Amino acid sequence: MNPQTIAIVKATVPALQAHGEAITSHFYRIMFESHPEVKAFFNEAHQAAGSQARALAGAVLAYATYIDRLDEIAGALPRIIQKHAALGVLPEHYPVVGACLLRAIKDVLGDAATDEIIAAWGEAYQSLAALLIAAEEEVYRANAAQTGGWRGEREFRVARREDESEVITSFYLEPTDGGPLLAFSPGQYLTLVLNIDGEPLRRNYSLSDAPGKPWYRISVKKEEGGKASNWLHASAAVGTLLKVQAPCGDFVLQPAGERPRPLVLVTGGVGITPAMSMLESMAHTGRPVHFIHAARHGGAHAFRARVDALAAKHANVKPVYVYDAPRDADRPHATGFVTRELLAQQLPEDRDVDLYFLGPKPFMKAVYANGLALGVPKQQLRYEFFGPLEALEA
Repeated sequence: MNPQTIAIVKATVPALQAHGEAITSHFYRIMFESHPEVKAFFNEAHQAAGSQARALAGAVLAYATYIDRLDEIAGALPRIIQKHAALGVLPEHYPVVGACLLRAIKDVLGDAATDEIIAAWGEAYQSLAALLIAAEEEVYRANAAQTGGWRGEREFRVARREDESEVITSFYLEPTDGGPLLAFSPGQYLTLVLNIDGEPLRRNYSLSDAPGKPWYRISVKKEEGGKASNWLHASAAVGTLLKVQAPCGDFVLQPAGERPRPLVLVTGGVGITPAMSMLESMAHTGRPVHFIHAARHGGAHAFRARVDALAAKHANVKPVYVYDAPRDADRPHATGFVTRELLAQQLPEDRDVDLYFLGPKPFMKAVYANGLALGVPKQQLRYEFFGPLEALEA
């Protein structure tokens, strides 16, 4: 981009700070109205809650702020690239998004969005789109080139399903072509390409078993009003065929190194699913694993029997269960919430751990704040959002 374009885009930062969410909310409205075919790439629950618009507004503002220092926001790009690749975003989708975004900027800002500003933002968008398209192509190419890999959609069969709790069911997926499976990293997810009552949907679900099995396992919570999760629970019987995109995601278990730090996995609710993949992969290695899980009660607690079995077999696995509304027959280790005091009891004194956490946003904000307050290095706190990335420090 030329210096004038950069200067114009940076000059729009105050307007984006004031009107960013209005612009992105309007952007989604006009894009879904004029291009309904792209709705399948977006979760309507995140749209209804406003989290998608807030996240995009934050991303647009960050891009404008650091357009001359993109290294400052480079850390956010892998998640975006992986998410796009998981959903199957293609080069032809970018002109649709660009045209609707420029129109939204013009509609919301009115006469303040001069032709010069719109032209500058058009150039800035094209530059970013080119970067993302190239990076996503690398992901597609790499996945297809590996043993068991593929590009686009692959057909799988539900080989088995098991209830893990009153609200979470596991689905074991095997490829109908009988071929090998692409290896994945613990913490990654699959995208199911669904069509429910004539409505196309794409949904991400974390892989909940260790790599190297002859299946992929996803464990799905039945969400109130969730179209995909309710359909899976009600209709995805053994033998059901599903279209699946290759595993993606950058919230992955990092290599332990020669002197592995203790691994602390802190999860709430269905956030347990990627942690199970990490636990299944690490339990046999001898690396200390502190597995802290929060649930409403025993009926909502998935995988307890499996985690207990791993702990009984491997002395390095130390589970702690916390219920905030226990039933009479429940036997959690603690009641209430995952407090700073509880977390402190599970961490070594030097706080030199790798702490991964996932769950509802309030839970994650608390774990993040408590981890920092207890002295866990910020770069050793790792987390993922089920939906759009939002701030934990607010």
